[in-house]
Amino acid sequence: MPGTGKTFLVAGAGIAGLTLALALAKFGANVIVLERKAAPLEFGAGLQISPNARKVLDRLGLDDAVRAASLEPTGLDLYPVRARHPLLTLELGSAMRSRFGAPYVVMHRADLLDLLHKATRPFANIDIQFGVGNRTAQSHDGGVTLSWDTAGQQRTGRALALIGADGVHSHTRTSLLQGPAAQFHGRLAWRVLLPFAALRSWIALDRVSVLFGRNYHVVCYPLSYRNAVNVALFAKGSPDMDEVGGAPALDKTGDARLDAILAAAGQGWTPWPMYAVETPAWHKGNIGIIGDAAHAMLPFQAQGAAMGIEDAAILAPLLVSEPSAEAAFARFETIRQARVRRVAKTSRSNGAIFHLGWPLSVARNAVIVAQGGRGHLRRLAWLYGYDPHEGR
Repeated sequence: MPGTGKTFLVAGAGIAGLTLALALAKFGANVIVLERKAAPLEFGAGLQISPNARKVLDRLGLDDAVRAASLEPTGLDLYPVRARHPLLTLELGSAMRSRFGAPYVVMHRADLLDLLHKATRPFANIDIQFGVGNRTAQSHDGGVTLSWDTAGQQRTGRALALIGADGVHSHTRTSLLQGPAAQFHGRLAWRVLLPFAALRSWIALDRVSVLFGRNYHVVCYPLSYRNAVNVALFAKGSPDMDEVGGAPALDKTGDARLDAILAAAGQGWTPWPMYAVETPAWHKGNIGIIGDAAHAMLPFQAQGAAMGIEDAAILAPLLVSEPSAEAAFARFETIRQARVRRVAKTSRSNGAIFHLGWPLSVARNAVIVAQGGRGHLRRLAWLYGYDPHEGR
């Protein structure tokens, strides 16, 4: 519906917020994006763009940009603790393309954010403002009036709706919708970027590697365009450890591969407490939330970013076609909530399975082997085969 002339306010210039801005702009809507950070910066971490999310980005014209800034791994190697060779390699690459119609890639979160930001620049109907503070919103029959400070000046904008894409600790959710605070789930993600040379002898640099251990697991994403491996180690911890830093405290495992990773990282880890959000109400009137603001989940299915991208693809056409923003948000909840809950449940379950100790880990490994290198294509077809364009 090009040329709608409708105006929308988006709080947050992260992955979900910028994807929504692009999607709305392509319908001819005017979008004002407000970001509290002073620049388009993102905490460094690896992420996967699975086919369900890649289809959205491709339709936004980002196929070439994503391809240039990502790696399409040929497989995913699974290493139980102290294993010299992978227990199994899950097929990715051409298997994903042929089954789901789009590639599965891994990339750096900051690189995805950067290409999304660059993609907004040609659109005169997208206005992104950084360094925004003191946001206040007033909802009324005709839309939303928002006031904010930026560059030392107070500004006011009026729009048909305000969409909070402001992350796990969303101000929109907790203050404007009176929703719950995010809940800490007892684990931290320790993250570090390591050069290829440090890990070349220990993992395949054309595949993702996952190391399982009792109460921890490690995911290694090779980033060939950075000549580096993004490593994320998930283990128990407290939420205040992000202020301490250092290195994860693990019991000695006797795992030479893990020891090599720990030695290469030294004290260079950055801890990130893992929070999740569960709230039944994603909107109130013409104010709504998407992405982590609505449903932040544990990262054990690597779908947090993908769910925000899907959200944007579903919500944008509803906002420009439904008779009111409230009707659009209500329809959005109906379409999205059951799927998001299923993904979040799968993620939680994976976290428990990944961290099993002996003897339950033996049974887990036997199930993995029995399913084979293509078992995940069948088991997760509901997830990766989803097309947001058709889902609405």
